[in-house]
Amino acid sequence: MMTTIIRCPWTNEDPLYQAYHDDEWGRPIYDSQDLFAKLCLDGQQAGLSWYTILKKRDNYYQAYANFEPAKIVLFTEQDIERLMQDTGIVRNKLKVNSVIKNAKGFLALQQQGIDFSEFLWDFVDGKPVMNQYQTMAEVPTQTPASEAMSKALKKLGFTFVGPTICYAFMQAVGMVNDHLVNCHCYNKVANK
Repeated sequence: MMTTIIRCPWTNEDPLYQAYHDDEWGRPIYDSQDLFAKLCLDGQQAGLSWYTILKKRDNYYQAYANFEPAKIVLFTEQDIERLMQDTGIVRNKLKVNSVIKNAKGFLALQQQGIDFSEFLWDFVDGKPVMNQYQTMAEVPTQTPASEAMSKALKKLGFTFVGPTICYAFMQAVGMVNDHLVNCHCYNKVANK
């Protein structure tokens, strides 16, 4: 007898998307560069679905020097033009430039002696918030913490970091556990 695996209803049947849901989404990430990459990728989904960006994620890492901020800030107009011709990513000039602006903000924090991971995790007091939602209708699209994060990031020059994008980011990197309680990942994430 086969048991049915219950997942959050936002996934689809694509094994790539299911693996992302099962193995990545909601798992706490503390590495500053990984958080930077994830924040930039979440910004790329503005007006699109995360599924669209997920399918292009490997291309993004290749196009943006593995999301190393010190390399990205050196991008020239030629690099921007190269990115605008790259069919493997979303070719939107504002989004292309946002990754460069975000890298500058990341490095500005670093130059002040502030660790990017600590800066971000401070918005949830350094530990994951364990929500207990039963349905997708209960899950917010933004919270006071995501609004505060958005405001702080924008002050540093980051773009494509509105409160909704920040909340999606917080969900993805495990700052909040928004797996529904009946999802097979809820307890796995809660026990991390």
